[in-house]
Amino acid sequence: MKKSDNLVWVIYDITNDKVRNKIAKVCKDKGLYRVQKSAFLGTLNKNQLDELKIMCEDIIDQEVDSVYIFPMCEEDFKKVKLLGQAFDKNLVTEEIKALFI
Repeated sequence: MKKSDNLVWVIYDITNDKVRNKIAKVCKDKGLYRVQKSAFLGTLNKNQLDELKIMCEDIIDQEVDSVYIFPMCEEDFKKVKLLGQAFDKNLVTEEIKALFI
């Protein structure tokens, strides 16, 4: 991870399948990894983070949908506590698992 990159969580609650799929595609296209059905994790620089925000704003219906984008520094990320089945084992990659070891 470059010094200018941040670890980023993207979590969303979107009822429309088409809109939800578009948000998932945007996250994947930005290089984020799906860790739950409605949660992505990865590293983005400031420009990528700004682009992601704008793209999500353009896709969702802001009256009914929610998208949370949580950037965090590596130091804070290491303080994250995962309880129970924190990740969907069918979705999470070895790269993401390595972030928590």
